[in-house]
Amino acid sequence: MNTRSTKGFTLVEIMIVVVIIGLLAAMAIPAFQKVRQSSQDKAVLNNVRQLSAASDQYFLENGVSTVAQTNLVGATNYVKALNTVASEVYPANYTQGVTITVSSIAGVRTVTYAP
Repeated sequence: MNTRSTKGFTLVEIMIVVVIIGLLAAMAIPAFQKVRQSSQDKAVLNNVRQLSAASDQYFLENGVSTVAQTNLVGATNYVKALNTVASEVYPANYTQGVTITVSSIAGVRTVTYAP
């Protein structure tokens, strides 16, 4: 007697599921990367806004037009800590009325902020 069990999945059914999962992943991964990039850029822009506001406050209090980042960031300064999001590089000095440019966001992008 040759009895055959009908339990389980066939190879074709498994391949169809794998192809569907592959298509879903192909659509989801670029969308996730775009959202991640956007959120990094927004976090960097918020850091720059805080630094700009801190430098404006420093300019008003000290009557100068240029300030070093070390005078703005620190436990007893205007900005307590500057947490980097994507290994970005912030400028070392800030000048009143000059556009602030943050470079090397995730190694590729640049964000500018005009106070």
